[in-house]
Amino acid sequence: MAKKVNKKRAALLEKIEIEKNYSVADATKLITELKSAKFDETVEIALNLNVDPRHADQMLRGSVVLPNGTGKVVRVAVFAKDDKADEARAAGADLVGSDELIDAIKEGKIDFDTVIATPNMMGTLGKVARILGPKGLMPNPKTGTVTMDVTKAVTEAKGGKVNFRTDKKGNIHAGIGKVSFGSEKILENLETFIQTINKVKPASAKGRYILNGALSLTMSPAVTMDASELMDMKAKA
Repeated sequence: MAKKVNKKRAALLEKIEIEKNYSVADATKLITELKSAKFDETVEIALNLNVDPRHADQMLRGSVVLPNGTGKVVRVAVFAKDDKADEARAAGADLVGSDELIDAIKEGKIDFDTVIATPNMMGTLGKVARILGPKGLMPNPKTGTVTMDVTKAVTEAKGGKVNFRTDKKGNIHAGIGKVSFGSEKILENLETFIQTINKVKPASAKGRYILNGALSLTMSPAVTMDASELMDMKAKA
């Protein structure tokens, strides 16, 4: 089996000029030619930023709503009570509650991809912070998941919102669509994602901001992009 996988990967590598930094347009076209799995592979972006996450002001964390969505069915859990709970259900949340959801999480029942909470529920959520935190599921105001505007939060989560956060080495990884989207929609999503990353560049980050950027599919090698072009992507005024 391993030999078959290696042969398939070798065939994909033949389509890529490993030392080349592709233009963003060429990279998005090429990535659609690298599909090899029987399922609809996710298009993943990886960035290495010239930031030092040890400093709080250089730890990037935020979210962006992609124009074409992610292609992923997202299950949303909302911690809210009374009118806000009703609002969450009306907006399409998959799970809504408070203490009963806490008990389910403690039992290991985590049947959701995103957690949204009203501010008054954060004290209750603290009981399971050690469970949700390591999984990247703890709500945070910076990603818009701690809010009184439950309708907007649920709608965005269902419609293609992507959260991002730098790791200890200044890397960001995110899924920005499916290979079935085609190069045009992938490019639109990529541009929106990069524009957001450029917009949140820390004022204290000096020198070249985006050191490296690459696209890949779930089962494909990476396609390296021109970092200078990525840095030039700015949101339209």
